[in-house]
Amino acid sequence: MDNPRITVWNEFRHEKSHEEVIRIYPDGIHNAIAEGLRENGLSSVRTATLDEPEHGLTPDVLAETDVLLWWGHMFHGQVSDEVVDRVQERVLDGMGLIVLHSGHFSKIFRKLMGTTCNLKWRESNDTERLWVVAPGHPITEGIGEYIELELEEMYGEHFDIPHPETLVFVSWFTGGEVFRSGCCYTRGAGKIFYFRPGHETLPTYYHPEVRRVIANGVRWAAPVPGGHGARQRAYGNTPALEYEGVRA
Repeated sequence: MDNPRITVWNEFRHEKSHEEVIRIYPDGIHNAIAEGLRENGLSSVRTATLDEPEHGLTPDVLAETDVLLWWGHMFHGQVSDEVVDRVQERVLDGMGLIVLHSGHFSKIFRKLMGTTCNLKWRESNDTERLWVVAPGHPITEGIGEYIELELEEMYGEHFDIPHPETLVFVSWFTGGEVFRSGCCYTRGAGKIFYFRPGHETLPTYYHPEVRRVIANGVRWAAPVPGGHGARQRAYGNTPALEYEGVRA
């Protein structure tokens, strides 16, 4: 899909109440992410936030979304279960989902993973080095052996997630921890990519290589017309294709 229809979802609460976050992301984390997608050639981008009606994720919006990006942090519990179910249904039908940073604790990610998605964390301005462990994967296109972020929040193992179908990045932090930072899954007909960096008090979403990875992730997760999708799947009671020898 050359130009997938993208929705970037964000709580958009920190940027209204925390001075440090306001200074770094005056237009919101969602708009910084959207800007990075456009810089990387993806022009069909809209945004949605927690305080909009239905969190901005109405049935019509989701029907017109090929890939949904999700950033959440402090207000996971305020996301409506009805909207979570709606997003899950779209993922199973083939919509891509990119879960960013503390979105690991979102209702939708935990629902799709079936685990607690818990981890260790520390805010002490570690340096993070994200090593590419799946060279040649589409998500790593244009990225060297690693991405180095001078300052980032630490996430450490154990990360309580199912084993990734493909592990793309492993992070090392100056405190000594490691973390599975780029994890690919399929659920139903939909592709899911979890990408770790993105603490709200740091300018991570302006980093050109982080922006490149997110854009690559969108292209990877987008439905493929005539390929990986719900229309190729059939369920329920089915008559035999070959009748000879089939007992009546």
